[in-house]
Amino acid sequence: MGIGMRELIIILLVVLLVFGAKKLRTIGSDLGAAVRGFKKSMSEGEAEGGADEPKQIRSPEKDAEFPEVAKGDAGSKIDRGA
Repeated sequence: MGIGMRELIIILLVVLLVFGAKKLRTIGSDLGAAVRGFKKSMSEGEAEGGADEPKQIRSPEKDAEFPEVAKGDAGSKIDRGA
């Protein structure tokens, strides 16, 4: 027993009443843009070499630099147990 045309129309009317025509139009355009973006990224991924090639992870060329903490700064309060 499948869903017939009459049931689909009833479901469409209920969805239209709940969301409204303007909201449905916005949801449809957002969904279409998402699908287009997904297809575009998939085709770009295949053009770059596909999923069979492992991606290389670049290591940073140098370590992060942290500024020195002066003796009168807030860091010294931690050392004194304050």
